[in-house]
Amino acid sequence: MFLKDKISNDLKAALLSGDRFMGEVLRGLKAVILNEEIVQGKRETGLDDSVIEQLIAREVKKRNESASLYDDANRPELSANERAEAKIIMNYLPAQLSEDDINTVVNRVISDLSATDPSQMGQVIGAVKKELGNTADGALIAKLVKNALS
Repeated sequence: MFLKDKISNDLKAALLSGDRFMGEVLRGLKAVILNEEIVQGKRETGLDDSVIEQLIAREVKKRNESASLYDDANRPELSANERAEAKIIMNYLPAQLSEDDINTVVNRVISDLSATDPSQMGQVIGAVKKELGNTADGALIAKLVKNALS
């Protein structure tokens, strides 16, 4: 089943079961996907699952950043709401790799590229992201690469 279809089916199930919060989150996610389809001119054919995964990862990142800002502003009720939305949306991403697994890939890519100093950080991050796709957070990858190259 395609990711977009799964989201649509889950939206229907949430609305039928009376789960308004999940329904609103999934409705917003469908809107993000629809907007991207229109931008890319693929309204009729739809987007690939890999592109939809990137959109979902971006939405999770937005929610986490918002929650962090709400925490800084001492607004825990809003922060909790953002984290709950992120948790629902994360169900549509592939399983996230552990930090140790990501570190293994980072070290292998560094040796493959013969990277030795921080000026090559961009190349290493790009190669790791290309290999891991949406199974790892970009900020975590950047942090691990920076630590490995320093």
